[in-house]
Amino acid sequence: MSGTSSALRPPADAVAPVRHPDAPAPGELLGAHYDRCFGCGGGQPHGLHLEARAGDGVRITAEFTVQGAHQGAPGLAHGGVLASALDETLGSLNWLLRTIAVTGRLETDFVRPVPVGTVLHLEAEVTAVAGRKIYSSATGRIGGPEGPVAVRADALFIEVKVDHFVDNGRPEDIRAAMDDPDQVRRARAFEVNP
Repeated sequence: MSGTSSALRPPADAVAPVRHPDAPAPGELLGAHYDRCFGCGGGQPHGLHLEARAGDGVRITAEFTVQGAHQGAPGLAHGGVLASALDETLGSLNWLLRTIAVTGRLETDFVRPVPVGTVLHLEAEVTAVAGRKIYSSATGRIGGPEGPVAVRADALFIEVKVDHFVDNGRPEDIRAAMDDPDQVRRARAFEVNP
């Protein structure tokens, strides 16, 4: 984006992102990283229930349907919910890098209204990596994957260790995630932004 703040512009020594060899194959559904996640978890009745799929390189696509519980102005999606959908989509990119990272900065542009009942088609990509910093961008379109842009965002994610969640998360939720017998779900619970 031309209006991107300097905090979201990769430094001169940033490198191109590299997809991890164990990343999900293009087209594969990523699934919820944590059942209680507002963005992708099935255990949140009013959550976004966003579904993301791995794309080529370090790209993903995702969809989310705006429900009545997501509205701000009558009949229109709340801007904060749209920002959450972008954040969730951008955070899911870290699964392709096999990196645990949290949102450091998110700049969102709201281009056109998104009515309740609309399927928002999201696409995101990692654009650069500099040390622990991961730079990415996303767009959300209405009317189909090639439809008009309704929202877009640039983001900076910061790589962290699992201790970030253990030290700062609510203890009963951390225990529930750590006690999950499914090793993949247990690991994935800590792989996307909180």
